Formats: sequence, C-alpha cells, structure tokens
Amino acid sequence: MTPPVRNSLADQTHSLAVALGANQAGPAGSPLQTLTAVRPLLEGVMGSWVQSIEGSNPGRMTPNGASSALTLSWSPLQQTAPVGGPLDQPSYLNAVLLVKGLALNPEPDAALQLLDALQHLEQSFGRNRLREERWGPRPLDLDLLFWGELRLDHPRLTLPHPRLHLRCFVMEPLLAAMQASTPWLS
Repeated sequence: MTPPVRNSLADQTHSLAVALGANQAGPAGSPLQTLTAVRPLLEGVMGSWVQSIEGSNPGRMTPNGASSALTLSWSPLQQTAPVGGPLDQPSYLNAVLLVKGLALNPEPDAALQLLDALQHLEQSFGRNRLREERWGPRPLDLDLLFWGELRLDHPRLTLPHPRLHLRCFVMEPLLAAMQASTPWLS
C-alpha cells in the first residue's frame, strides 16, 4: 500500500524548512552560483546537525534506536522582487529546503544550534549581519521557517517564522518542495 502524500503544512510535524535567498554577488559569484554552491553544503549541515543532536542525547533517537532517516526536498529556484528594504536593490533568487523524516523532538536548544550553523554558512558566503541594511541586498540569506510544531520566541529566533504566511517568495517554493524535490541546473 502506498503511504499517503503529505501536502499540507499541518502534516509536517516531523519536518523542518529552511528558506534560501540571494540577490547580491558574493565569494561564490552571482546569486545563482551562490545558491548552487550552498545547496550541497546545506545538505551537509543538516546531516551533521542531526548527528550531533542525536549523538549528544540518544534518547532523541527513534524507539528502535535508529537515527533519523532524512529526506531532503528542494523547491525550484524562483526569481522574485525584493520585499522591503531599498527600492533599487536587485531581484532575489529564492528556494526552500524541506527536511522530512526527523525523529528528533523539536526543542529550543537544538533549533538555536541549527540557527548557529545556518548563520555560519551565511558568513562563509560573505554575509555580514552587522553591516547590512534590514531587508537590504545580501549574498546569502538562510532562514529557519519552522520545525514541526515548535513554538519559539527567543531574541535570536522566532518559530514558526513570523512572516512566513505573508511572503509568496517563501510560500510558493515551500509548497513546491512539499510536492517533489527539484534538481537545479548548474
């Protein structure tokens, strides 16, 4: 019997989502080159993060002791107009990574660890949060959108993302990633 297709945000209790965006050249090149270069690195970050969380607390593994069997689903790349920030900034290239099959129980400390890893990846692609304008151009933006049903209001992270439902440039790729994973052309 084929398992049911889960295409609703309400069905994503064992999933998390990360939005990616870029509209400024960085060390990897154009926004397209940046997102193409960051994709395998982000997959590695997700795997390492899950292993570190599971390894630090075996009680978070599945009941049979197995670790999470992750499924990574990528949206297609989508070019969109900027929302907020300077009026003259270039268009963004956006995507969403949906990580399915997490056996981990969502918790604040683990979410903040993932945020640290995402921000480290942003920095390695030239992002400097201290010097940028809010909603201004950036070489890479990685936002943790949600992790299951975790509700978090921390000075560094709010989950689910407070403007998730207001942003077509996030919702459209998220819904696409929920349908099927899309390869990107180099």
